[in-house]
Amino acid sequence: MGDERYDFVVASNRLPVDRVVDDTGASSWRPSPGGLVTALEPIMREADGAWVGWVGQPDLELEPFDWDGIRIVPLKLTEHDLENYYEGFANDTLWPLYHDVIAPPSYHRVWWDSYVSVNQRFANAIAAVSAPDATVWVQDYQLQLVPRMLRQARPDLTIGFFNHIPFPAYGIFSQLPWRAQIIEGLLGADVIGFQRVADAGNFSRAVRRLLGYATKSPVIEVPSHGRAPARRVIAKPFPISIDVDTFERLARSPEVQARAAQIRHDLGDPKTIMLGVDRLDYTKGIGHRLKAYGELLHEGRLKVEDVTLVQVASPSRERVETYRQLRDEIEQTVGRINGDYGTISHQAVSYLHHGFPREEMAALYLAADVMLVTALRDGMNLVAKEYVAARFDDDGVLVLSEFTGASDELRTALLINPHDIEGVKDAIMRAIEMPRAERVKRMRAMRKRVRENDVNRWSEGFLRTLAEARRRSGERSSDAEPEPERDPDSDPLGDLEWTVDRAPRS
Repeated sequence: MGDERYDFVVASNRLPVDRVVDDTGASSWRPSPGGLVTALEPIMREADGAWVGWVGQPDLELEPFDWDGIRIVPLKLTEHDLENYYEGFANDTLWPLYHDVIAPPSYHRVWWDSYVSVNQRFANAIAAVSAPDATVWVQDYQLQLVPRMLRQARPDLTIGFFNHIPFPAYGIFSQLPWRAQIIEGLLGADVIGFQRVADAGNFSRAVRRLLGYATKSPVIEVPSHGRAPARRVIAKPFPISIDVDTFERLARSPEVQARAAQIRHDLGDPKTIMLGVDRLDYTKGIGHRLKAYGELLHEGRLKVEDVTLVQVASPSRERVETYRQLRDEIEQTVGRINGDYGTISHQAVSYLHHGFPREEMAALYLAADVMLVTALRDGMNLVAKEYVAARFDDDGVLVLSEFTGASDELRTALLINPHDIEGVKDAIMRAIEMPRAERVKRMRAMRKRVRENDVNRWSEGFLRTLAEARRRSGERSSDAEPEPERDPDSDPLGDLEWTVDRAPRS
């Protein structure tokens, strides 16, 4: 990797760039979709930053390179890693567990072993490119063991971790055989960020129940262990957001507005266009949405001549059997609705199983009268915020699941329980029939909130907290030790030796 060292290092499962190979075999790099790179690009350039992550293709080994002012450090993952660490433990164990076991998690020791191995390789790569006293920001559930591994190898580093997905209640989290190792892995960080207040609370409760450490929100007291001194870890919410200015600028462009008008025309100029934009994932509640819509058509409360649902379902984890089954179920439901209610000139559902560039998404947001976000569990759901940011005309209605992080902020959306199909149907009808004055009032309030809390505020807030933790490093407050907030039925395991490279005793 050479001898280069960097003062600010970000690590995520995927790099912020995608490798593209053209027809001639020449490769190039383009930015990955998503707001994380947008938020961190200027900070990384200013701080002499490097980004460690997987290139997105198995068994591909590349040397570090510079991209748009950022040092890119590719990490090789083998086909075995992909099957066991990524598709296995990350996405068939942790993902369903952390999303309230909407689908049953699978627990396999070989997956766990691979997860530990890959996390160690990430930690080694980060340590190798981090300058003395550097700041490291680790991203998301695929890398939960990295903070502790890094702290053991490089105690000089200031380490932050952000969990982009929910953190489950203890009754769910405790099902994980390697629950204590995950908690200890995360506690290697100086600051642990979550999407919601409840997520941070769930994590602190898990710390108390499993390790018996004292917590007093947002502080967790980590006692000394061996040579490692006692530390204070901050665990608190930092709700993520989007690049509001970019989305609004796109939506205001004449090209995007013309495209929005063309979309409406191509759909037959219905009175109402409803829009769903999701990864094809069982947490997104796409089936619940289609069920509610199909029943409204069946009952005659909606007519296919008046309303069209555009459902964008971008491909996701298609090598995982659960996701293949989900795709079949959704496509069968769409076919059934179109077969039962469509006409030659009007389609009930326009189903699109692929992703779109940001310009096309902005046009879809502008074309849609009603945005449907019916996630059964979601850390944040940035689509809801993107829709609001794009609506510079202060129009449109957002129907939003209360089980998303976005619902904490976008309180003037029509909030729903997606499991309550009758409630979803009533919310859809209310959205369609809502007077313009009420639509404008609600949308303006949401736009104000999204603009106040954009992605730059998120990154700045987290890094500011991390800098404060760095200043406090090695110092102990003169305040009295907080009393541990114990659950009456707690069974702390603080006296046991738990390591990240060993499964619990059977």
